[in-house]
This record gives sequence, structure tokens and C-alpha cells, in this order.
Amino acid sequence: MTRKKKRKSKKGISNLTNTILSILKKDRNQSFNYKQIAAKLGVNDASSRNQIIKTLAKLAAKQEIVQVDRGKFKAVINTEYHTGTLDLSAKGSGYIICDAFDDDIFIASNNINKALDGDEVEFYVYKRKKRGKLEGEITNIIKRDKSEYVGVIQIHSNYAFVIADSTKMYKDIFIPINKTFKAEDGDKVLVKLEDWPENADSPYGKVIQVLGKPGDHNTEIHSILAEYGLPHEFPQEVEAFANKLDTSITEEEIAKRRDMREDLTFTIDPKDAKDFDDALSFEVLDNGLYEIGIHIADVSHYLQEGTVLDDEAYERATSIYLVDRVVPMLPEVLSNKACSLRPHEEKYTFSAVFQMNDKCEIKNEWFGRTVTYSDARYAYEEAQAIIESRTNEIPKDVSLTGKVYKTDQKLADAILKMDELAKIMRKKRMSSGAISFDKVEVKFNLDQENNPVGVFFKTSKDANKLIEEFMLLANRKVSEFIGKKDPKKTFVYRVHDEPDDSKLASLQGIVSKFGYKLNFKDRKTTSASLNNLLKEVNGKKEQNLVDTLAIRSMSKAEYTTHNIGHYGLAFDYYSHFTSPIRRYPDVMAHRLLQHYLDGGKSVNEEAYEDKCNHSSAMENLATKAERDSIKYMQIKFMQDHKDDEFLGVISGVTDWGIYVEIISNKCEGMVSVRDMKDDHYAFDQDQYAMVGRNTKNMYQLGDEVIVKVKNTDLIKKHLDFNLIGKKETDA
Repeated sequence: MTRKKKRKSKKGISNLTNTILSILKKDRNQSFNYKQIAAKLGVNDASSRNQIIKTLAKLAAKQEIVQVDRGKFKAVINTEYHTGTLDLSAKGSGYIICDAFDDDIFIASNNINKALDGDEVEFYVYKRKKRGKLEGEITNIIKRDKSEYVGVIQIHSNYAFVIADSTKMYKDIFIPINKTFKAEDGDKVLVKLEDWPENADSPYGKVIQVLGKPGDHNTEIHSILAEYGLPHEFPQEVEAFANKLDTSITEEEIAKRRDMREDLTFTIDPKDAKDFDDALSFEVLDNGLYEIGIHIADVSHYLQEGTVLDDEAYERATSIYLVDRVVPMLPEVLSNKACSLRPHEEKYTFSAVFQMNDKCEIKNEWFGRTVTYSDARYAYEEAQAIIESRTNEIPKDVSLTGKVYKTDQKLADAILKMDELAKIMRKKRMSSGAISFDKVEVKFNLDQENNPVGVFFKTSKDANKLIEEFMLLANRKVSEFIGKKDPKKTFVYRVHDEPDDSKLASLQGIVSKFGYKLNFKDRKTTSASLNNLLKEVNGKKEQNLVDTLAIRSMSKAEYTTHNIGHYGLAFDYYSHFTSPIRRYPDVMAHRLLQHYLDGGKSVNEEAYEDKCNHSSAMENLATKAERDSIKYMQIKFMQDHKDDEFLGVISGVTDWGIYVEIISNKCEGMVSVRDMKDDHYAFDQDQYAMVGRNTKNMYQLGDEVIVKVKNTDLIKKHLDFNLIGKKETDA
């Protein structure tokens, strides 16, 4: 249904007093006369000018503004202003996150003053009359977080409006008819904000890209990327530059490197992987020690600073893993070919080589550029079969070839021994206070048209953990090699701060409803009780909910030049070194490590900190896009199951309804309180429950319920359920 916009007749300027105060407070160091204010309001008739003159006089009489020169006024500033970031809700109100306050500051919708979600804003604080809690009003927008939005265009005779997909964009965007970019009515478009005049109800913008028809698969996937300002293809000049690179393996270059082509080497990756950026080598030395090499694609050999290829990789900062595709950081000639450690091919690599004993005590370490040759490629399922059977036979149902085959015994023995070592390293890590987050990943079986025909869950088994432990070892030891040896040298660290006490308290409050207890006395008891919680919920109906809440209670990991350690992994030093094909910080780590190995002096810390901040920000956007693509595919999957009833767990309770996550496929939808017809329900915050006024019937967080699909909205990525009732329990 289209929304019709009515233009107000200019009998008077509505809310003029507040508007004038807002203008003067926004530019409080500048003075304005009535003509300048009229210009900002976009009015020039005599009646409006008289209204402005009279209002200025009234405000001056009340001493809310002051006349600083003949006919020129300034706002009277008698309050303290702060800056922070606006976190807007779908209802139009929001909270400002500001370091000056322990708690976030509530901002009512009428005090948002044209700020948008994520904006850096100036605001002042006052106490709410009823409860005495702090509330704020935004007085100035310092920096917009984003200027581009995805939405559906509605074209009228002389103008158009774009209704944004994002629920956090609370205004439709006005588009002059000459700035529609030939979009047709109902098209999904990308629009850029250009202005938001003082007297305008909506921001003004222009269409910069037509994405396609809403509901079309590629349109929706490209819309997800466009919403976060992420690309879906490489510029022609970048592709051309990459295709001209010399990717041959030369004797001249080999002579500069440690030659490890004779070492037994293999890769273990997902069965559908196309880029293999890490390999392992294994050798038993004469002294009984094990020499294990972690070999990483030497992306920095091809990715030279100052080139269009490097500029593009830096801007992207990460590969994006959507449900049906990968948007790579590097063009295919590098990501899937030259830098991919494919079997039976020589490759340039950057390696961390360790000599260790049966207790995983490292007796020697070496870092540097190498040339390697992968003897075999295994899927995780194949390596897992070797670990479980303790033989070299790969069953038909897991083999990449689709046939039963016996792999080389030396390779099988290497996998088995490295699995033993990985388990020792993991045990040491957990005893040091590491937290074991093995959250279930939702995956989809897709048909040829990328329609979801099934849902399955990816879990981490021994083969996954084998790779994980050796990658963690390389990342930690590279970081220690620089940071421990010479802390003054600039390096790129992956850090993870301690969790916030208030978030842990909130987690305790929720999991206690399921009968779990946590101990936050100190760091050791905190990590131990979190691990115990994650172990206890494994396989239970509330597992995904508790896993998600536990992860949310943690601080966000980020890239920085200032090392504070990694809380979740219980490492004092940690960097990302092992995935340069898909992460730019790993490329930076490679470059810096080689620079210091060559005897170079410390590089500019401020420049690298800026690069770290950019990489963290892009990683965050990529994560949001990946989550949106999963949500989109879940809703698409549920479109074909509207007649089915599903068992779910109540995963959230709010005053507008309950959220239910289906156990069999992890799809989450909402049951509106308006659709709960058997009683008048109200939200009980203390019990995390919706309680019936008459029956006292309670729907509480964690309850198992039966639901049916009411509505699926692919465009808004929203799923509505009808509540059938609670799951019947055995007497």
C-alpha cells in the first residue's frame, strides 16, 4: 500500500518556538537575525517573518535567548553538553552511549531532532520527572554514521519517496522527481541522503542505484550488501591489475626463501572451500621432537602497497560470507589460484615452524618466508573419519571423491599425532581460563536457483579443533615474537577486553530462570563457570539462546596497536596471521613481521591504529551483512512451510510480544501480544514473561511452545508467528 504525503498549508509555522531554539542551540557560537532564521525555515512571506520577529521577542523577554547585536540573537547556554553515539530503536526512541556516564542516556522520540541511528551527536542531560532517571535531548549532529539507505521507491506525479528497509530509519526519504535515476515505482533502490532542511519533515535524497524488484533473490542479496556500503564486484581496473600479476614460481624467488617442498604437507578445509590459505607440515626429528609447520599463503608477495589492488583490499578489509556466495577481499586470480595452497602445487608461503615434544612444550621456533608443496587436500569430514577410525581409510559417504579410498599412511599418522597434540594444547588453554564458545552455525542446502531446501547445523569436531589449535598457536607465537621481544615496536594485535560487569549480571539473571548459576568472583571463576554453563546447556532446548546471550555478554574483539591481551582465549599476546586471503589485518601482520625480521625500525603507530580501526569497522559491517543473509534465507525457507506447526523456545519477551526460536531450524519470529487472543497479556519484566491478566497463564523465557507461520516478509526480513500453545508435558 502506498503512503500519500500531504503538504501543509502555510497558515502558520508549527512549533516555531522550539524550532528557533533548536536553530540557535545548534550553532550556539553564531548569532542570527529574523531573516537568517526565515531562510533556514524556507519561508519568505510577510506573515511568517512577523511570526519569527514576535517569537524572538518573547524568547528574549523570557531570557531563553539574548540579543547580542541589533536584531541578532544567540541561545542562552546554561547547561553542560556531551557527545556520544545514538543507538536508535525501531520505535523511534533511543539511547546515547557516552563514556561520561555509567548508563546509556534515554532519548525520547521527540528529542531525537533529526539524528539517525549510529550518528555521533551532541546532547544535554536532564532528570526525568517521574522516576528521576537521566534523559537527554540531542542538540546537534556532529557526524552522520551513514548517508546511504536501501528501500522501495514510491513514485508520484511530481516527487517520490523511498521507504527504507531498515526499521531504524524512522522517516521516509523525499526524492525530487529529477533524482529518481530512472527507477520505476516499486523498485528497490539505493538512495543517498543530501539534505534535511529545518522545516522539512523528511530528509531529501537522490537514487544512486536501482537494485531490482523486491523479493528477487539477487536483488535482496545485493540490497543486504548495499545497506552496509559493501561491494559485490571488483572495479575493472582492479581485476585488470590482478590478472597482469606474475604468479609463476621462479628459481630466483625460491632462492630467497626456506625451501620446505620436501616436508610432508597437507590442508584441511570445508569440503566446498575454494581458497586454502593455510597448510600444516609434519616431521618427526631424530631427537624425538616433532617439527610442525603452519604455512600461510604469502599474499603480501603479490599485494604490494601503493597499488590499486592493495587499496581495494584495504577498503574491503575482509571477505564477506553470505549464505549463497562469498564476496572476496581479493580477486579470484589470487584468492582461488595463486594464493590458494592447492594440492600438488608449489606455492609461496609465510611460515611459523615449531619444534615441540609430546607435552607440547616448544623447544624451537622459526618465522619467515618459505616455498611449500601440498601433498594432499582433506575435507574436515575426511580428517574426522581418520581421527575416529584411527585408520587411513576414508569412507565413501565423507570422501571428496565419492568413493572409499585409503590415504597415504604417513599422512594419516601425521593427522593422528597432530590431533593428540591439539587436544593437549586445548586442555592447557582451557585450564588457563579460555572460554569455549562452540556456537552452532546455521547452514542451508540450496537448489540450483539458490532456494533453501533444507537446514542443517555446523558443529566443531576434532578435525576442526585440530586446525583451530595450530592456527591459534601461530597467531599467538607471532604476536609474542614481536610484542614480548620488543613491546615498543608497532604491531597489529587482535585484542579482547574483559566482559562488562552489568552484562554478566544480566546474563546471570536470565540463565537463573533455567536453573543455572554463575560465579563472577574473579577472572578464573568467571571463565570456569561460563565454560560449565556452556557445557551444561549443550544439546538442550535452550542451548542456542544461552550460547547467544553468553557471547553477547562478552566484549567485542577488535584490532589495535595497543595490546591488552585476549580475554576469551586467555592469551597475553594474540594477532591474526593465518588468513591473509580473507583478512587485511593478517596482511599487515605479515608485512610488519617481515619488516622486523629484516631489521627494520618501528613503523608509525598512529597510521597503523587508523588501519586497525578501519579493519574492525569493516569486520563489524560484514558480520551484520552475514547475519542478514541468514535471516533472509530463514524467512525464505519458512515461506514454504506456512501450513506446518513447529516446536520452538521462547527466546525473548518484550511488552509488544514474545520471540520464538524454532528448535529444528533456528528460525526466529515474533508472536504479537495482539494475537494472543485467549487473555489480556502484560509483560512482567522481573519474570521475563508475558502473563495473562485473568488466567494468570504465563509464557516465560525458555518455555517450549508450538507456533505456526502467520506472515513472512522477505523485504523487512521479518517473521510473524501465530501461537498455538505450550508444549504438552508428560504427566
